[in-house]
Amino acid sequence: TAEVRLSELVFVQGDEVSLSSLKAAHVVRKDKVRARIVLSGAIDRAVTVKGVAVTKGARAAIEAAGGKVEE
Repeated sequence: TAEVRLSELVFVQGDEVSLSSLKAAHVVRKDKVRARIVLSGAIDRAVTVKGVAVTKGARAAIEAAGGKVEE
């Protein structure tokens, strides 16, 4: 499982964060099959997270920025 910092989401183009968009942004290695977003840093834009695990703290920060997490 790849660990992704909240601050690294700025490298993802668009408003949707998924495993494939994290790989396209070179945040997660191509051979990883799972990722988890952890609370480290800040996010200042609304994003929709799909199919990626999120810690409680990261979920709260994403929702506070106007984003949402879909399982």
